[in-house]
Amino acid sequence: MEIRARRARLLAGGVTLALALSLSACGGGGGSASSGDGRIHVLVYGDATNKVEKKIVETFNKTSDVKAVLDTIPGADYQQKLQTIINTPQAPDVFFNWGGGSIQPYVEADLLLPLDGFIKEEPGLKDNFLPSVFNSAVIDGASYGVPMRGTQPVLLFHNKKVLKDAGLTPPRTWDELLDAVTALKSRGITPIALGGGDKWPTLMWFEYLYDRVAGPELFRKALEGDRSAWESADSRKALSMIKELVDAGAFGTNFDSVKFTDGGSPALLAGGKAAFELMGSWAYATHQDADKEFAEKDLGYTAFPSVEGGKGDRANLVGNTNNFYSVLKKTKHPEAVAEFLTLMYSDRFVQEQLAVGNLPTTTTTEKFLATAANPAYSTYQFDLVKKAPSFQLSWDQAYPPAAITPIHQAVQQFVGGETDEAGFIRAMQALPTV
Repeated sequence: MEIRARRARLLAGGVTLALALSLSACGGGGGSASSGDGRIHVLVYGDATNKVEKKIVETFNKTSDVKAVLDTIPGADYQQKLQTIINTPQAPDVFFNWGGGSIQPYVEADLLLPLDGFIKEEPGLKDNFLPSVFNSAVIDGASYGVPMRGTQPVLLFHNKKVLKDAGLTPPRTWDELLDAVTALKSRGITPIALGGGDKWPTLMWFEYLYDRVAGPELFRKALEGDRSAWESADSRKALSMIKELVDAGAFGTNFDSVKFTDGGSPALLAGGKAAFELMGSWAYATHQDADKEFAEKDLGYTAFPSVEGGKGDRANLVGNTNNFYSVLKKTKHPEAVAEFLTLMYSDRFVQEQLAVGNLPTTTTTEKFLATAANPAYSTYQFDLVKKAPSFQLSWDQAYPPAAITPIHQAVQQFVGGETDEAGFIRAMQALPTV
């Protein structure tokens, strides 16, 4: 009870400066779930995919008496600014999230509307999505999210031309990746583009190496409260491999000043200054938006390499099982919100998402794969997700929001050499659990 009360107080406390910044970042102007301006406000993560969300809002507004407004917050600031407005008069009616731990504190603070009533009236809000994905936003038996955008496995992207010129092929094993790092450095090419300034791209390397070395069980135990998992032999081995990669110069020397969110690391890959980037599947939409020719001609992708002797299957995935729309309990237009959510499984929604390289998780997605911007890419992702023995939610989304900054700091400090193995382990053991 004390934990719930403390979270509720934290959510209720407004930070004036951050709040002002968050509102200036939103694209739709004033109005919110509680302001009664006669509209519903839909808050989303600001990135290249917003073009699809704008079209869906336009579609909704053609027939709805209650109009929708799309507000955006730049990706790097989204989580922090959402927390500052979620329990204020400026809160949206509907907001983008990752399910799981990302919304649990809001559920515990009684800020979210359970969607089971909507689903009773319109069963398609649940039945038209893959169950394993839909259930990522079910908390204590109640549904708090409807899938939107699509599933987002993390892939190892590469520049086909750079690898061909270096006489290399995409690595299937960790040793092959290390060999590629050596070969690329000898040619004056940064082996791996890393948006370390955003912190979360660095985390992806930890997520995959922990999976490949220890299997998904180690993180599952840690998330459930077994703090000893972080000091296990498998944990230490994964950390030693990350250090080996950093010490080999895989990421260059200025990765902490490069970001994915401002286009920095994608530009390194597209421009041939780097050979690889480990990134979520949304990277295709990013490249398609910034450099369509590169996306169509020279952007390659593979699964993360296997680790010899490791417990994790090479078919395992990490990333975001999906993004979700959740609804604030104080919305003044629940009927309009329910109608808006039904568009998340419409044929137009599926086709628009596929057109930018996203992979919706509706039960109808497979029949539209041939219409995707890159059918081969969408089919590749679909098969990966369908066959994955484990699909681990990103650490910073699986844990509650209060853990995001400590996780990012621990990762950044370890890769930057500011803390050692023991320091990283202590930091992870101190995280709040779900």
